Amino acid sequence: MPASPSPTPTAASQISSAAVTPQVSPSATPAAPANKTSLRVFCAGSLINPFKDLEKKFEAAHPEVDVLTECHGSIQVIRHVTELHEKIDVVATADYALIPMLMYTTKDEETGNPYSDWYIRFATNRMALAYTPTSKGAGQINADNWYKVITQPGVRVGLADPRFDAAGYRALMVLRLAEDYYHQPGILKSLVDGRFTIPISIFEEANFTEIGVPEILEPVPNSGIVVRGASIENIALLESGDLDYAFEYESVIRQHGLKWVELPDPVNLGIEKYDPQYSQVQVKMDFRRFASVKPIFKGGQIGYAITVPDNAPQPELASQFIEFMLGADGREVFDANYQPMLELPLCDQPSKIPQNLRNFCAAGAQP
Repeated sequence: MPASPSPTPTAASQISSAAVTPQVSPSATPAAPANKTSLRVFCAGSLINPFKDLEKKFEAAHPEVDVLTECHGSIQVIRHVTELHEKIDVVATADYALIPMLMYTTKDEETGNPYSDWYIRFATNRMALAYTPTSKGAGQINADNWYKVITQPGVRVGLADPRFDAAGYRALMVLRLAEDYYHQPGILKSLVDGRFTIPISIFEEANFTEIGVPEILEPVPNSGIVVRGASIENIALLESGDLDYAFEYESVIRQHGLKWVELPDPVNLGIEKYDPQYSQVQVKMDFRRFASVKPIFKGGQIGYAITVPDNAPQPELASQFIEFMLGADGREVFDANYQPMLELPLCDQPSKIPQNLRNFCAAGAQP
């Protein structure tokens, strides 16, 4: 496939129990006016544009509500609830598997209940390789040679930190899946080998690969690799010329009018029928802090999910916001932002989701 035309900065440090909040601009939000009810919505960085538009539409329909939206890497979004103990009304992540992994298994110390026990899988996406007309190799890159271009000397490649952001571990999966599609072993190794102070490990056996991410992930200086806490942060570095390429979600690339290489379906993690191939790759996090859970992310079609934390200050209003998002107004917003919603959203626990949301989804999502 040819490269698609554009349509009409520090390395992450070691995770600790202290707050580690990658900055996604704009993410900070002021407090709600005194005469309005605040609704705190935390979402994955790749949802920043549709959720900002959704915020405006919802507030127009509910003038008594002030929606306060913050965006971070998906894992970081959940950490604000489960580890930083912030009271948040709506949580939306770019990987539905994170909610059962990190929220079902963690209990609120105040109530003794899990932070969540249901989610709705509502949207998907595709991974792609973003670049600009001034990127090194921009004149020659295409869907057949991109993996060669990004490993050339002097090329600067941006990755989201897989310890915080689903786009980060998905980029590693894409590189490994590309090896099978192009019959070129070593694509993943050629991009990561020798470029981190503590190496990313690659374990392979027949029809299976496990990629190991160390607890400390720091690029070697001048290695050509740049890591940011959320994939959306690399967009600004592309636009400023500080990066040549970055693995991003296609919706985000199109929202920002960048050029991109459209990756083949067996590689881009966007097509359900390729789940058997996608699932042959998984990423394992070497996180001591996650001793109570299994921080293993299996390849599969990209699936965004949303839930209301058990300790949400405004649970009824939160479910109204989700209903609005799943309805005609929300679909209009997502369509305008190139974010593909599922025709019929899926829920993993139909009996546990709020009553007003049950007609919007079908049973089928799995942890």
